[in-house]
Amino acid sequence: MSTNSRRQQRKYRSLTSQKVNQISPSGIRRFFDLLASMEGVISLGVGEPDFATPWHIREAAIYSLEKGYTMYTSNLGMLELRQELSRYLRENYNLMYDPDRELLITVGVSEALDLAMRAILNPGDEVIMPDPCYVSYSPCVVLAGGRPIMVPTNQESNFEISAADIEARVTNKTKAILIGYPANPTGAVMTRDKLAQIAEVARRHHLLVISDEIYAKLVYGVEHTCFATLPEIKEDTILLGGFSKAYAMTGWRIGYAATNREVIASMTKIHQYTMLCPPIMGQVAAIEALKSGEASTAEMIEEYNRRRLVIVKGLNDIGLSCFEPRGAFYAFPSIKATGMTSEEFVERLLIEEKVAVVPGTAFGQCGEGYVRCCYATSLAEIEEVLSRMKQFVDKHQMV
Repeated sequence: MSTNSRRQQRKYRSLTSQKVNQISPSGIRRFFDLLASMEGVISLGVGEPDFATPWHIREAAIYSLEKGYTMYTSNLGMLELRQELSRYLRENYNLMYDPDRELLITVGVSEALDLAMRAILNPGDEVIMPDPCYVSYSPCVVLAGGRPIMVPTNQESNFEISAADIEARVTNKTKAILIGYPANPTGAVMTRDKLAQIAEVARRHHLLVISDEIYAKLVYGVEHTCFATLPEIKEDTILLGGFSKAYAMTGWRIGYAATNREVIASMTKIHQYTMLCPPIMGQVAAIEALKSGEASTAEMIEEYNRRRLVIVKGLNDIGLSCFEPRGAFYAFPSIKATGMTSEEFVERLLIEEKVAVVPGTAFGQCGEGYVRCCYATSLAEIEEVLSRMKQFVDKHQMV
C-alpha cells in the first residue's frame, strides 16, 4: 500500500466511530458475496426457511393493502398484535404481559436485541454470553458501549453454557447475561434445570437476562423452556422473539420484546427515534400467524426433523463428527479431522465442490474447527451436498 493510500485510509478511519471500527464485518456475508458470483452452488449457508410464508398469512397482508393499510402504527406496534401476542404468551407459557406497557413490536428480533442493549447498558458495562453464538450478539453489546464477556462452550458439553462458568466471570461491571436457546449456530437446547441454575446466578448477582428465543418452536423430541417462566426471574428477563423462523416470515421483519415496563419504556424511546414502527402489513401478517399459524408451523417442523436426521447421520458417516442438534435448523459438524481451519475448509469446499456452508469462526473463536450447515433446504439438496462433501473428504484423504 502506498504512503498516500495509507494516509487516505487513516484520514477516513478517523472520521468514523471507534466502536464501529472495533467490530468486524459479518463473517457470514463475506462468503455469500463469494458464492453470488458462482453458478451451480448449493447453499446451506443462509439461516432462512425454504418454505414460503403460508398462504393465509400472505393473504391477510394482501387484504390489508387492499383496504389501504399503508400508514404508521403506534410506536409500540398495533394494539391488536400486542393483544394477540399477550394471549399467545399467556396460553403457551402462563406468562402475563400487559400489552400496553410490557410488549414492544420491533423490526425483527435483531432490532429488539439492539434496543435492549442500548436501553440497559452504560459505558463499560459487561454482558456475559456463550461462544460460539449468533453473529449479532457481541457487536450489539459493543455498539451500545458495553463489553462482551465470552464463555467458551464445546461439543463435549453439547455447546451448553453453564451457570458455574457464568458466575466465574461476574464482576462489579456485569450488567446482564445474554443467551439464545435453541441456539444458532449449534442447534443446542438447554434443559429447564440448567437454565434454572443460570437464573439463580442472575438473581444472586442482580443481573438482567436477555433471552433470545426466536427458535422457541423449532425443537425436536425435547421441550423448550421459556426463560421468563423460571422462578422469580420474569421481571429481570428481557424475552426476545419473533415470526421469522417458525412461520417462514424472515422478510417481513417482525419481532418483539417482552419485559418489565421500565425497560420497555426505555427501549421504546430509542425505537421511536429510529425505526418508529415495523411495516403495518407485516404486523397484520403476524396477527394472522398468531391466530391461525400453528398447523402450518407443525408441518414445517416435521419436515425439518426429517432433514435433521438425514444430515446429522450423513455428516457422521463421512467422518465429520456432529453432535445431535435438538433445536433450530442447523448442524454444526467438526471439521478438525481434516486438518483445515474453518475458513480454509469452507473456501475449498465452495470452490472445489460448489457447496456453501459457514465457517464456525463467524460465530466466535470457539467456532474454530466447525462449520454451520443450515438444513432448511430440500432433502434432495441435502443428499447432494452430503455426496459432494464425501467426495471432498475422500479426495483429500482427510479422515
